[in-house]
Amino acid sequence: MIGALLLATADPGSSHWLGVAARDVPPLAQVINQKSFNVLRTVSPPSTANGTSQFIPPGATKESLLAKPFHIYDDAFYDIIGPNPTLTLLNRTESNPRFHEAPVWYPATDEVFFCQNAGARAAGTGLNKSAAIMKIALADVTTEISSQRSANGTIRVEFVNPSPGVVNCNGGTNYRNRILLVGEGQGYTVAPAIYLMHPYSPYNTTVLLDNFFGRQFNSINDASVNPRNGDIYFTDPTYGYVQDFRPAPGLQKQVWRFNESTGAVGVVADGFNMPNGLAFSPNGQHIYIADTGTAQGFFGNNYTFPATVYRYDVEDDGTFANRKVFAFVTAGVPDGIHLDTKGNVYVACGDGVEVYSPAGKLLGRIYIGSTSANFQFAGKGRMVILAETELYYATLGAEGAFPGQLH
Repeated sequence: MIGALLLATADPGSSHWLGVAARDVPPLAQVINQKSFNVLRTVSPPSTANGTSQFIPPGATKESLLAKPFHIYDDAFYDIIGPNPTLTLLNRTESNPRFHEAPVWYPATDEVFFCQNAGARAAGTGLNKSAAIMKIALADVTTEISSQRSANGTIRVEFVNPSPGVVNCNGGTNYRNRILLVGEGQGYTVAPAIYLMHPYSPYNTTVLLDNFFGRQFNSINDASVNPRNGDIYFTDPTYGYVQDFRPAPGLQKQVWRFNESTGAVGVVADGFNMPNGLAFSPNGQHIYIADTGTAQGFFGNNYTFPATVYRYDVEDDGTFANRKVFAFVTAGVPDGIHLDTKGNVYVACGDGVEVYSPAGKLLGRIYIGSTSANFQFAGKGRMVILAETELYYATLGAEGAFPGQLH
């Protein structure tokens, strides 16, 4: 749900790096010293330096940032990326935003499912075509492939045709040994819904929820499963409306909770402009929720609206308390959120994936130079990054906190 980004290059500044311990920097990593750009010779006006721009540190270029894409802002990032991280382009399309959202790793088959960008103008599909669901087999990503920077077209991207179809899929997670997907709906008659898909062909699908006491949701965006109570939590912004494939909304923009066993559904948080990605901490004590209010679809961007990740405490009864600002991303808006086993928070944004400590300190980033709406860990040391027309595979030191439930 993020627009394209322009570049805003800083004027040259200090060329020496401070604040990060002197140690061996991995071949594909570089240290970024924030003190080098605390003061700039010229600070660009908001018309060019804003939420749709990328900042290039003094003495750097976009090419140099791409050449060594693991950017270290804090010592803790060394352990996250490990001694020899890699980033490989697996697939690129000319214009089809095939690699967009809903990445789900299914361990039993070692496959990653994901979906295409949906919406009348967002993907040029019109109201008569839904976002396609695809998958890749990580077994196809050999060591030889992952050691290359570009291996475009070396692995197969397979289309998945669930039955019944998931209409405008946009989010997903693991749930009860299957794959939970959320659909944004389409037009006036196809309501947004939560689906449960079998991960094997013919991909039989069951609709779990499609209304709140007879009222359609706006355009369900993403979902996460509370590891303590097993309930499904999901966000419901109005992107279907502002992207011209859903009617004007009939509900507030809120975060919801759904208990499949009892059928109970209700609101757990409001006060968002555009609630988007969400993820629980590994122990279920906290939840992180992105607000992408800056991005208003065909109404343009409003840079006074949030591009912010909020953190809540999660009570024993599954309700939320103590909302706090956790992070304001440096480029674009925060979209997909995932955590590693140590509680570090990874956020898809306007130039790749930003990584924060549990206290909200920016530790580093995986820089791809373009927007990533989402990504997914695939166990220990592997990550798949979706970037609209590009699909990346990263190896690193961190292990993803497994989302959702297997059983």
